[in-house]
Amino acid sequence: MSEKAPDQTSIAPIDTSHIRNLVYTVRGIQVMLDSDLARLYQVETRILNRNVARNARRFPEDFRFQLTEDEFEILKSQIGISSDTVHGGRRYLPYVYTEQGISMLSGVLRSDVAIEVSIGIMRAFVEMRHFIASNAHLFERIERMELKQLVSQKETDEKFEQVFDFIHAHTESSQKIFFNGQIYDAFSLLASLIQKATKDIILIDGYVDIGTLNLLAKKQANVSVEIHTFNNTRLTAADVATFNSQYPTLTINHTNAFHDRFLILDHQEAYHIGASLKDAGKKCFAITLLQDEALLQELLTHL
Repeated sequence: MSEKAPDQTSIAPIDTSHIRNLVYTVRGIQVMLDSDLARLYQVETRILNRNVARNARRFPEDFRFQLTEDEFEILKSQIGISSDTVHGGRRYLPYVYTEQGISMLSGVLRSDVAIEVSIGIMRAFVEMRHFIASNAHLFERIERMELKQLVSQKETDEKFEQVFDFIHAHTESSQKIFFNGQIYDAFSLLASLIQKATKDIILIDGYVDIGTLNLLAKKQANVSVEIHTFNNTRLTAADVATFNSQYPTLTINHTNAFHDRFLILDHQEAYHIGASLKDAGKKCFAITLLQDEALLQELLTHL
């Protein structure tokens, strides 16, 4: 004999919208969990499965099957539940029931509640099929749009990869030459070098003026500047004070020891510059990164 659920004096109306939220897709089939069904039928999960096991011939594989570990993990991640919630304290993997299996349950449980619940579940499945059928065209359009988006994303990714490959193949050169008239290009490169400094800038340039300070004003805030220049520099004390009032801190050192121009960033990078910063781009000149660290240290030592 099958175990019966306790008699019910009243049966609450079955909410089909709630039931629809308990229907999941496993192996491409719409199913319901044994624990969810047990709550709807108002019986314990073990009793539900025990009665089904006693009537195994009524529940072939396409009516009821047990989840694998992988299926169980995927289902948990999809519906955001813990193992305890699904297992209900059990030590075995949950069973799921297809629509045909659910329709068979009412005959196995043999209670008024089981009959009413099975009717409600069947109506929920019918409503879902009607919804899918009536919106099939819309789903097809959404699917086509998603496919187009995937194709577009793939093309975009390929374009980005081409850009990155180009950048990788054209890394920043250690030297750059400018020809007569390339004033803006030269100014832009020097400004970008100055902006790289995070602590200090040392400029060795015999001929500096307001134009030099305009370039140095591109530096980051709180980066100090030290200029080594000839005694007859065109910069006045007022020019230095005006610069320091807005872009501190600038110091001027006078020396005749250097012929060439050098730009040193954070005591780590040194560039040899073929023209004074104020004249950059007016005639052909070059900017070269000093690759030998020993040369940088020797230059700093002479300062």
